[in-house]
Amino acid sequence: MQYTEIMVRYGELSTKGKNKRNFIDSLGRNVRKALHDFPKLETHANRDRLHIMLNGEDADKVMARLKLVFGIQNFSPSIRVEPDMDAVYETAIAMIKAQFKPGMTFKVYTRRSDHQFVYDTNQLNQMVGGQIFDNVEGIKVQMKNPDVVLRVEVRTNGIFLSSETIQGAGGLPVGTAGKGMLMLSGGIDSPVAGYLGMKRGVNMEMVHFFSPPYTSEQALAKAKQLASTLASYSGSVKFIQIPFTEIQEEIKEKVPEGYLMTVQRRLMMRLMDAITRERHGKAIFNGESLGQVASQTMDSMIAINDVTTLPVLRPVISMDKTEIIKVAEDIDTYNLSIMPFEDCCTIFAPPAPKTHPRLDRSQAYEERIDVEGLMARALAGVEISEIKPGENYMNQQEDVFAELL
Repeated sequence: MQYTEIMVRYGELSTKGKNKRNFIDSLGRNVRKALHDFPKLETHANRDRLHIMLNGEDADKVMARLKLVFGIQNFSPSIRVEPDMDAVYETAIAMIKAQFKPGMTFKVYTRRSDHQFVYDTNQLNQMVGGQIFDNVEGIKVQMKNPDVVLRVEVRTNGIFLSSETIQGAGGLPVGTAGKGMLMLSGGIDSPVAGYLGMKRGVNMEMVHFFSPPYTSEQALAKAKQLASTLASYSGSVKFIQIPFTEIQEEIKEKVPEGYLMTVQRRLMMRLMDAITRERHGKAIFNGESLGQVASQTMDSMIAINDVTTLPVLRPVISMDKTEIIKVAEDIDTYNLSIMPFEDCCTIFAPPAPKTHPRLDRSQAYEERIDVEGLMARALAGVEISEIKPGENYMNQQEDVFAELL
């Protein structure tokens, strides 16, 4: 059918009080950003609904993007007709026939913002419902949990009909909870953590540590591709590359094997603290799941968190691997994450890292390295780029990626 509008419902935003307008404005901006390459669209974020006038744009392509925008409970493609009952009847019958299956039940639900219209909501429910009942053979009326709800909205600029409700991503609009910095490796867990943080309204920037020549260009390209997938939920994301080779080499040379991972993670956290404060972030996010690996015990977290006073948030902390993989599959990051390109967390990994490192020993071993100098040189080499959804960041590695996928 040739839809003319998509009507968006807010969901959790409807519970907001005096700040509701700010949330709605943020959602409107995010929707416009996500649909930036549909030039004919008009988006109007009103208090109770967000309306997208298609003006001839492809409704299916627009809806595919909307499904990924956080803050949307659901939406319905609609057809606008003139305030003429014959036009309403014709469109309503065509909509129902397009979806009809034997034994199907329906009801009509009317909203009327144009109170000058000649018929009230009850009259319109009865009139439109009667026409459908008389013209769609075998259909039944059912007021509670029908198969199809035909929605009729009477506004001053026309009457809008819809018969389909599509679930959105839920959550809160990205940006309403402030800025966070995600430690994005090439693994399964950190992209899921980023997705869950974004779902709660966090404007997430992606921080990736890379260690050439120990890590490859493919590993860096994979991290950017993961960021591109997450960018689908916000329109775009910032990608921050921090060189980590010199730091890892010095730690390997001067720190006992059992504490390599702990001191390495402490330096990562120091750099995260610095970049987060510099970019006015409010928290550090990572993909740690309690007990999953040696650096993710509570003792390890104490030893690593010691270097920052910022909140370190772990959205997947209580999830097991199976649960994390399920989310990764749902958000389309899993196949990328399992590509066999090593990131800097896996190189120089000791065979028997300390699972319960002591804080005092971690501090003492860290004093063996030039923390200030190493950090200064790493921060001087930071590169920041903007990552957009749907773009190919694999560069010369396309053939390798295609084989692995």
